[in-house]
Amino acid sequence: MGIFDSLKGLLKGSKDPASEDASQSAKSSKNPKNAKAPKTPKKPAKKGTAPNRTKCDVELRFERLRSSVSGTMGNFFLAHDRQLDRKVGVKICDPEKVDLFEARFKGLKKPTEGEIAMQMDHPLVMETLEHGETTRGERYLVMEYIAGPNLQQVVQSADANLVAGKRINLIRQMAQAIQYVHRKEFIHRDICPRNFICLPDLVGLKLIDFGLTVPATPPFMAPGNRTGTPIYMSPEIVRRRPTDKRVDIFSFGVSAYCLLTFEFPWNIVETTGRAALQHDTLPPIDIFERYPDLQPRIGRAIMSCLAPKPEDRTPSMDKFLQQISGIDQETAQAE
Repeated sequence: MGIFDSLKGLLKGSKDPASEDASQSAKSSKNPKNAKAPKTPKKPAKKGTAPNRTKCDVELRFERLRSSVSGTMGNFFLAHDRQLDRKVGVKICDPEKVDLFEARFKGLKKPTEGEIAMQMDHPLVMETLEHGETTRGERYLVMEYIAGPNLQQVVQSADANLVAGKRINLIRQMAQAIQYVHRKEFIHRDICPRNFICLPDLVGLKLIDFGLTVPATPPFMAPGNRTGTPIYMSPEIVRRRPTDKRVDIFSFGVSAYCLLTFEFPWNIVETTGRAALQHDTLPPIDIFERYPDLQPRIGRAIMSCLAPKPEDRTPSMDKFLQQISGIDQETAQAE
């Protein structure tokens, strides 16, 4: 089965647990004397940034529904949460990777991934329900479940019919999600298609994974922190220069370019850190060479995000959203 077939299966979504509960309730109501009170899923504690103080036995609490997928800072799996009685996503952080990353910020009181994720409350950002520590000493996060593919799978499918009429909306939502994170005064630092989960039928998406996220303050923007997904890294990260929110804008530009053309902005044969070194030595291939009929304003806006020098780059996601305001179609139209 090819990736397109896999995607079609994903895009069909899954049964809504709420509809199943409603069906059971309707059956019980036919015999009110014998009917039991409908089972109400337990809700997580009122949202805050503090971790769950009780250590979590992962295997006891979660029924794994899908095998783990490796991410930048840990493993993710789909599960049924026996405590919350709902389908969730679970991330188990890799202790060695976490310690190595956070050692760079020793003495700066960096918030953990869970603490950062719990601060995010936006319809275009994956909701984190809980975070804490497992009985094995690993950090974990419990997140809402979305029955859709990640954007990387969509890009890899290279199927224009799959995304026909949907890409402008997806790009706008990507920008709005990053805009929100920046307004919360954080830098995501790992913007890439893999870290956007699409809703069924590609009607929208949500940003995920705050494993490399840092506060947007001078101590965390000092040179030297070269982390992220190499082919999406900005030149200032690759070259270990001072950083700011514009590193996310560059990575967003690469992601949007890939979604529109199904190709990277550079001719590459590998996606390692070595390939990322050309981000400020070779200019990106003009997006109009690969998509001649692209709406001019969106093409120019994306190319501006890819400027190697931060001072030449689109300064903020606010500005990018202004540049594409009013655009509904991705093909060229008279302006």
